[in-house]
Amino acid sequence: MSDADGGPALFRLVRFWSRRWSTRASAEVTGEMRHVQHIQAVEAVQTAGQGGEATVNAIAHQLGLDHSGASRMVRDAAEAGYLVRTESEKDKRRTVVRLTESGEQLLAGARNWQRRVFDELTENWEEQDRAQFAGYLRRLAGELGV
Repeated sequence: MSDADGGPALFRLVRFWSRRWSTRASAEVTGEMRHVQHIQAVEAVQTAGQGGEATVNAIAHQLGLDHSGASRMVRDAAEAGYLVRTESEKDKRRTVVRLTESGEQLLAGARNWQRRVFDELTENWEEQDRAQFAGYLRRLAGELGV
């Protein structure tokens, strides 16, 4: 095994957190555990919209879902007041999804929670190690477009 054999460790972390983060994040950010899909939806809209406008297809890609699954998540988050479907400013035939003010607040709360968790997980690390690890995580996410 080489020092660069991070694959198994990465997937252990993904497996561990995928089961735990959702209920914890939702409970801490919204006060209710059922809103995890709303958090996922606003995160996907934010990321999909970074390169332009967020369409349901781009949101589906971010969520790893088919179009109909993403459309249902968008609909549910819109009904909860976090998202709104609007006409594209670039092409009036297209519909895009944007965050509402409540969606912006939900996203901000989720991002603050994510920062707290990162700080908790790395609290015993040297500051240089924390910064380097954070940089590598941002780099990986950027290269994947997520």
